Amino acid sequence: MARADNNLDTPKGQRRSFVPRIGGRDRVGRFSEGFARAMGTSYFLVGMTIIVIVWLVYNSFAPTASQFDPRLTNFTLLTLILSLQASYAAPLILLAQNRQDDRDRVQFEQDRQRAERNLNDTEYLAREVVALRLAMKDMATKDFIRAELRSLLEELDKKELDRAEQETAGQQQASDGDESAEH
Repeated sequence: MARADNNLDTPKGQRRSFVPRIGGRDRVGRFSEGFARAMGTSYFLVGMTIIVIVWLVYNSFAPTASQFDPRLTNFTLLTLILSLQASYAAPLILLAQNRQDDRDRVQFEQDRQRAERNLNDTEYLAREVVALRLAMKDMATKDFIRAELRSLLEELDKKELDRAEQETAGQQQASDGDESAEH
């Protein structure tokens, strides 16, 4: 009897797979990056050198019965182990490099988009500054307003003087009219 959630009419993403997944898809990639990082350290090189030297010294100078990779067979086991390590290390290092290239590509694309946004923002601000400058040409400046206010004050002072003169002249005529009526 078939399970109900494994029907062919159900999209594949929603069906359960036959083989269970252990960990995420990125687990091998993270492992390869850690492996490549570890192999690129001085500790790894020093440790590997010490192991190889101990291996060579033991298998060269130990009694023949206790040697596990005799010198007479040109250290076949050591050669096999180092070849096996190299055959696994190379693809893992390449996988780590590919992942780094992918991250660099994504970072480059994000940097390009950020630079494009910054350029668009800068162009927009430049247009706004130009628009403000053009608008400022039509606006009155402080000096223009001061000059206009001075001219208005001068006109008001002139009108006030004229009015004062007219009032003085009117008062003088009235007083001259009173003096002539008395005479």
